[in-house]
Amino acid sequence: MRKPEVFDTELQELAAFAKVISHPARLAILKYLAETKTCISGDISDKLPLSRTTVSQHLKELRDMGLIHGTIDGLKINYCLCNSSINEYLEKFDRFFGDIKSAEISCITNCD
Repeated sequence: MRKPEVFDTELQELAAFAKVISHPARLAILKYLAETKTCISGDISDKLPLSRTTVSQHLKELRDMGLIHGTIDGLKINYCLCNSSINEYLEKFDRFFGDIKSAEISCITNCD
């Protein structure tokens, strides 16, 4: 039984973000957009070993999460990174893992 409502909003947002970035194709799309240092007009599937349909599905997931945005330019869509949204999620992850890293817990076994 799933009960996401029992977790606070920030944990739910982090889980949704982690789910979206958990696919290597989505990471490849983000990396490609970052490397080009500009908005991409055209077919991103030309740069990835995936079909257009598959790339479109991954672009939708990234767009729905707010990590990228697309603007229509005639028959094409210009895709860009949404750095403010990306930075917001990274800050939440930093806070979350910062609390975990600073926890003073003594393990019986060596985790390293």
